[in-house]
Amino acid sequence: MAKATKRQTSLQKVREENRTPLSAEEAITLLKEKKAAVKFDETVEVHFRLGVNPKQNDQQIRSTVNLPGGTGKEVRVAVVAKGEKLAEATAAGADVVGAEDLVAKIGEGFLDFDKLVATPDAMAMLSKMGKMLGPRGLMPNPKDGTVTFDVGKTIKELKAGKVSFRTEKDGGLVQMAIGKLSFEDDRLLKNLAAVVDQINKVKPATVKGTYMKAVFLSSTMGPGLKLDVSKLQDLTKYLHA
Repeated sequence: MAKATKRQTSLQKVREENRTPLSAEEAITLLKEKKAAVKFDETVEVHFRLGVNPKQNDQQIRSTVNLPGGTGKEVRVAVVAKGEKLAEATAAGADVVGAEDLVAKIGEGFLDFDKLVATPDAMAMLSKMGKMLGPRGLMPNPKDGTVTFDVGKTIKELKAGKVSFRTEKDGGLVQMAIGKLSFEDDRLLKNLAAVVDQINKVKPATVKGTYMKAVFLSSTMGPGLKLDVSKLQDLTKYLHA
């Protein structure tokens, strides 16, 4: 068995010292205290283990949430549309705009964007791109709000911090980034509060028993810290701050 590195040993020690679930405030403080000596700004992620069965159609969760504190990264948005919607997309700040020409470029391997928006009447152009875009999470989807005629509003929301999430196929796992470790604590807490609120709002009616089974907070190079689920409801105060 390979010998554990100093970082692995350090992370394990932190986890062992914090077996008792923490409040979100305590977890963020600890992640910052244990920040790794790296030259990049680590991403903070939240991981949910939900009491749902994604194999059942009525328990599949897919939704979006607006992070009030933003994501901390520049979101590159591409738009496939027709007619006047092309000009609307450009005016709203889309990074790449086009119709058949852009679809052809994507088919040749162009993927220099983080989100792809399409108007409903342009979706037919992308019909053969599912195998390329789907696994990368880039295929426009009405449930994500990325298939819409309101391209201007959608582009601005995506660039401001709107993110999508879904349960993974194996188990009720949902995970997403909520910002950067350099964010002020309140900014991270406000984003986490928005995510928790939306997760609760999309709870399937058919779920029985405990819905939010476990929640962990982590950073790119830091430990995964278990949160006290019973205290998550207290985060609502940050949404109104």
